[in-house]
Amino acid sequence: MKIGILGSGIVGKTLAHGLFKLDYSVMIGPRDRGKLDDWAKGPGFGIKVGSFDEVAEFGDLLILCVKGEIALKLLENLPKNSIDQKTIIDTTNPIDSSRPPINGVLHYFTSHDQSLMEMLQSSFPASHFVKAFNSVGSGLMVNPGLSETLTMFICGNETKSKDEVKSLLKELGWEICDLGKVEAARAIEPLCMLWCIPGFINNQWTHAFRLVK
Repeated sequence: MKIGILGSGIVGKTLAHGLFKLDYSVMIGPRDRGKLDDWAKGPGFGIKVGSFDEVAEFGDLLILCVKGEIALKLLENLPKNSIDQKTIIDTTNPIDSSRPPINGVLHYFTSHDQSLMEMLQSSFPASHFVKAFNSVGSGLMVNPGLSETLTMFICGNETKSKDEVKSLLKELGWEICDLGKVEAARAIEPLCMLWCIPGFINNQWTHAFRLVK
């Protein structure tokens, strides 16, 4: 399977590294292609670099790794046939960057009754979005290595797509909790708020969630 990563921040680079080490063919797309020239010759050696359009065309499965504020616009600017019928892992959160956190609590531009993932799925009904990686720091996304197995909460409408994502998550060292359809993103996206509070208040970022059964 070829994996295309839309976005070249720390999340995109971390997932690109992790999946490339698992022998997947990976292409990553920055907004400015020249931004990754040095990275691609060093830490990213062997990982392909392309434009957003090229990444979308390349990937059998896509991972959306951009700020939530630009996620919809980015997808709108891609050739429609390049994302139709594809699984898209949605790592984004609807963080309102125009307002700073209050006592460590982020502001979102969505309401309790609509998640960003629902907005994306509604705008692109032929694509199969699966929420994942939105509630943990990049340093723990690949083989977390903590004392206990961690839980990745996911949701999405398409069973086949969720099965693809579950397989990747297991390879990356995660236990999976499938919370059902896209509406569950209303609960999963706010986990980012909860995860960030210890970071903003105590500069503690090396924690993650586990569902105890």
